[in-house]
Amino acid sequence: MKRAIYDEDHEAFRASVREFIDREVLPHVDQHAADKAIPREFWLGAGRLGLLGLEIPEEYDGAGAGDYRFNAVLLEELNKVNAALGSCVGIHADITAPYLVELGTEEQKKRWLPGVAAGEILLAIGMTEPSGGSDLAALKTTAVRDGDSWVINGSKTFITNGYSADLVLVAARTSPEKKARGITLFAVETSAPGFSRGRKLDKVGQDESDTAELFFEDVRVTDAEIVGELDGGFIHMMQKLPQERLGCAISNVAHAQQILVETLQYAKDRQAFGQSIGQFQHNKFLLAELFTRIEVTQAYIDQCVVAHDAGELTAVDAAKAKWWSSQVQNEVLDHCVQLHGGYGFMNEYRVARAWRDARVSKIWAGSNEIMKELIGRDLGL
Repeated sequence: MKRAIYDEDHEAFRASVREFIDREVLPHVDQHAADKAIPREFWLGAGRLGLLGLEIPEEYDGAGAGDYRFNAVLLEELNKVNAALGSCVGIHADITAPYLVELGTEEQKKRWLPGVAAGEILLAIGMTEPSGGSDLAALKTTAVRDGDSWVINGSKTFITNGYSADLVLVAARTSPEKKARGITLFAVETSAPGFSRGRKLDKVGQDESDTAELFFEDVRVTDAEIVGELDGGFIHMMQKLPQERLGCAISNVAHAQQILVETLQYAKDRQAFGQSIGQFQHNKFLLAELFTRIEVTQAYIDQCVVAHDAGELTAVDAAKAKWWSSQVQNEVLDHCVQLHGGYGFMNEYRVARAWRDARVSKIWAGSNEIMKELIGRDLGL
């Protein structure tokens, strides 16, 4: 079914993104995986093309797109390459940058946003902690007032872009007695004394992503580094999570769809018992089911994109999009591995790497179980 949410401007932008990927990304994907990182040259090139500043107003050197559908196009094209590339750029441009744009002071915007748009200041967001997971209200990292400063102590884990970030948006507890209502967001430059990084984490998938542990030992910041309202961090995070979860959903479907298309071609080319394996009734019916499942899911995600662009996407609808798309993504890719047979278990095949990369999508941005809890509450249960 033809998608109706994009116009000529979006498709022209898609063509530019694809050209950039063909030129700057595809020749180096194996090296990215080996290095467990996306090099700064990529970020600078993406910045020059205006890919990193879609959320950033023009007065701070951004594109000022003002249309979330451009974000969606970018995420779709990146995830067709691999999910790690999409998640790294998504954390920087689609998830963290909006906090600075919408909550930052004028001084903060002038200080950081031009570098963010240019790829010179790489962003990460520090929410998840070793003992917390999806329970953001239970975080233990603290920021204690000391004269004109705040002293941050604690740690974060599973942080995408964590090893290479220049600026980390850190959620810290400033008023413990207020529980969830006592959390504040701080923008911490990674050059700050007392900040350190652990090793690059050895993950099951998404090798290209430099996921790391972050440590804060008496890191001093001032009120000038507070992003948003003092003690308002939990509310700010709740307000921003729908876009994060929608971005995940867009990425999940694009990732699975690309591998499914490649698997269809494999099923046409691969011969067994005198015919292509796609001609066996079981495989034919399975592929019919998988393509239908992807297209139906895409239709729902497209409507979520339209709703978000109009400022009407609810947290519950974003939760539905996130959990359903990640479930479909993993089911589709598991079948794609099976259709490839033994080759599907070889890391040299894209389908194997995609299968590994996808598993985390049911965990991050709030586990699927948490998403169902949110949906259930909305049903009055």
